[in-house]
Amino acid sequence: MLEATGIKPVITDNKACLVLYSGGLDSILACRVIQEQGVRVTAVQFITPFFGGSLKGREGNHVRAVFEKYGITLEVVDISDEYLKMLKKPPHGYGKYMNPCIDCKILMIRNAVRLLNRFGASFIATGEVLGQRPMSQRRDALGVIERDSGANGLLVRPLSALHFSATDAERAGLIDRRRLLSIAGRGRKEQIALAERYGIEGYPAPAGGCVLADPIISRRLKRLFRLYPAMDAGDCVLARVGRHFILPDNSWLVVGRNQRENTRILSMWRENDRVLELDGGPGPSVLWRYVSKPLEAMNLAAGILCRYARLKEEPGRVRFSGFKSEEDVIIETMSVGQEIVEEYRI
Repeated sequence: MLEATGIKPVITDNKACLVLYSGGLDSILACRVIQEQGVRVTAVQFITPFFGGSLKGREGNHVRAVFEKYGITLEVVDISDEYLKMLKKPPHGYGKYMNPCIDCKILMIRNAVRLLNRFGASFIATGEVLGQRPMSQRRDALGVIERDSGANGLLVRPLSALHFSATDAERAGLIDRRRLLSIAGRGRKEQIALAERYGIEGYPAPAGGCVLADPIISRRLKRLFRLYPAMDAGDCVLARVGRHFILPDNSWLVVGRNQRENTRILSMWRENDRVLELDGGPGPSVLWRYVSKPLEAMNLAAGILCRYARLKEEPGRVRFSGFKSEEDVIIETMSVGQEIVEEYRI
């Protein structure tokens, strides 16, 4: 996996291009339209805790799968730290919730510009379609993205290219403008027809939207950022799993909703975290992070666990692991009521 570094190049006679790749149909088509003109394409998929994060640790399998399925050479690049810094204060603001759509695209294209020299490429392409997305694909927003990413003249949008002025790559003869497209708007008929022409099958359906545009996750992240300004990428991954509570000492309690989430939560256990589980019985796994006064909040944390354990008999016995002492701590407590759940849940 690569880090995005390097220096902005100028257009050369290299017939090579970097394409921003999301895995969606538009980015796949952008690769194929450019490839069709004899240009060597390297697709770059940027990942963060909010998109593509599930690829971390299995990048090689994903790269092979994309090549076998679509004939696209792919590189996966983790920009989590830089993305998180931007997300906390995006220069162009948020959408309806915590989605920094314009700054998100600026950041990815800026990193692609930095990678051009490394891959011997002369320009960048994206699958953006004029008018498809209300915040980041308006004509004015597309202009801002190109300008603020430092990609002036380097950025080709092959699916909508005929709605814009010619780029440096077109003027230099690296690609033929007459073979680029004029798709616009929110419809998908033209893209689907193009996919059929290229023999592209099994592509993902359009996604339901960015996770940062989800009102629940957005509200949760805003609260967490206020409480923990130094939140890192791992915290952001945790914020997407399970039920979440902020206790009176401003500690963060995460309760798994099923076995898959229990396993995932336990995999994120760090030094100084506590893990709560029922002693001697099935129930949710709970991760307790940023604990400042554990003894004062133990009963509440255990009571929340018992609430979701659906105990047949009370009180429940809850085991706390992760304290500095060698032995775990076990306490007995009753399930909290729904009013307590609502008071502390985020």
